[in-house]
Amino acid sequence: MTTGSSSTTYLLAGGGTAGHVNPLLAVADGLRARSADDVVLVLGTREGLESRLVPQRGYELLIVDKVPFPRRPDLAAARFPVRFSRAVRQVRRYIRERHVDVVVGFGGYASAPAYVAARREHVPFIVHEANAKPGLANVLGARRAAATGVVFEGTPLARARVVGMPLRREIVDLDRSGRRAEAGEHFGLDPARPTLLVFGGSLGARRLNAAMDGAWSAIVDAGWQVLHAAGERDEIVDPGDARYRVVPYIDRMDLAFALADVVLSRAGAATVSEISALSLPAVYVPYAVGNGEQALNAAAAVRAGAARVIPDGELTAARLRSELVPLLGDAEALSRMTAASAAVGTREGTENVIALIDEALAR
Repeated sequence: MTTGSSSTTYLLAGGGTAGHVNPLLAVADGLRARSADDVVLVLGTREGLESRLVPQRGYELLIVDKVPFPRRPDLAAARFPVRFSRAVRQVRRYIRERHVDVVVGFGGYASAPAYVAARREHVPFIVHEANAKPGLANVLGARRAAATGVVFEGTPLARARVVGMPLRREIVDLDRSGRRAEAGEHFGLDPARPTLLVFGGSLGARRLNAAMDGAWSAIVDAGWQVLHAAGERDEIVDPGDARYRVVPYIDRMDLAFALADVVLSRAGAATVSEISALSLPAVYVPYAVGNGEQALNAAAAVRAGAARVIPDGELTAARLRSELVPLLGDAEALSRMTAASAAVGTREGTENVIALIDEALAR
């Protein structure tokens, strides 16, 4: 606690991508809603998504140098120790000058120097890892953290506790059945008809789009309608069928989820967490590029019976016709998946992370 005051100053570190920034902002909002007297600061880089989103949400962004971990022995690796030490000094100065009581890291470039700085300033720090396969900053930070929270069971971090994903309020508070009629009107679809929601991230997914191009007619012939976010970069011809709505992107995911009965999507950590929190059956097509974290993100839901997986390399129109269409016609299977999804997901990720913070401060 700050000297002479009962208020607490939190420093939330992370950024780079939406996967780091969004849970950070959810926790920031939760802390701010709980106490107007407390101070919530955010640590990030100039280059990351946080440089735009954090000030937009009304939080002060403290800048730290972006210092990537070296992946090969080159000039950048030789310069890394000096540059990283400078970043740590920047954060230590923030901690002292702003009387920070606790640091919470969400991964990304800002988190690694924040963990080191907190330890050297004898300030407790918390680690939150969104992916089933953790990033290097959080692997290193978890070894000395006061507590570590993860989204997925089995995430290999020291002393990790499953706390779930801090989610956007519009998802946490979503009354799907109560908003379904509004959602149908918003997207120009029939709220009484079962709906398949298809999306592949903000930029779309070419493989998903190509498979849907050859399978949508079989899906609508089975009595369903489709809301398909194809992405802004991938041209897809809208066939003009009222039961198949193609849009470049969806800016109201809350309404899309309110209308959806089944989801076909990639398996980013936030996507899996939101779908599970809303008890929706899913068919995931994990993105094959990267270090395989999307397949791992989907694994817990698949094990529980809440979701199925089609590997990216096997996704074709024929596969959707032979596997997805029969599933859509199997009401009992979908009911079991819905119940399993409710058991896997949580809408209380924000509260769970804040409880970890409170525990660390109470020690």
